[in-house]
Amino acid sequence: MELRIDNLGIKVGNRQLLSGINFLAASGDLVGIIGPSGCGKTTLLNTLGLLLPICQGKVFYNRADITQWSQRKISLFWRNHAAFVIQDAGIDEDENLAYNVSLKNGLRRNRADAPLCSALEVVGLGGRADESARILSGGEHRRLAIARAIYRKSDVIFADEPTASLDGENRLHIQNLLAAEAERGALVLISTHDQELAKACTKILDLSQHVSH
Repeated sequence: MELRIDNLGIKVGNRQLLSGINFLAASGDLVGIIGPSGCGKTTLLNTLGLLLPICQGKVFYNRADITQWSQRKISLFWRNHAAFVIQDAGIDEDENLAYNVSLKNGLRRNRADAPLCSALEVVGLGGRADESARILSGGEHRRLAIARAIYRKSDVIFADEPTASLDGENRLHIQNLLAAEAERGALVLISTHDQELAKACTKILDLSQHVSH
């Protein structure tokens, strides 16, 4: 998966947050999106994830201009190529871990397949496929979201502050899992205040030079 950003600007209402962003990344890159608090890191990540519209500039995935995509094509991108590791992680707490990883409607609690169980094992949730997502901690929620990306072999992963509010051990676990996904060949985009996580990234997009004043 190749990502190209051409002269992208970010606005919230009438307020210009960011401008003049140009960047190139591809499969295998672990990209840290950094910058001062409130500068628009999460907004940029959500824009690149097609959760927010693009109002200035262009964004391309595999040379396709996403500003031209229909809602159907965006939905297919989410379903077939993308995974999100965000604060709520899109986790359905009324369902078990297997359901949340597979996202297949009607999945029976005793029908977790071997690849799904393997994905849970990789993120440290092995043997818990039938457990309710409601009992998971914040760090476990994020690991469950990464298990979903592993299971689906997602081409691009969007991670918003994935290590926020975690202790040292859990922070390192999340960092290593995201790095492993990049090594697998995924493009991993991370918005973060975590300096240690940023140091582990192979590319940095520093928004401090793009903040509009």
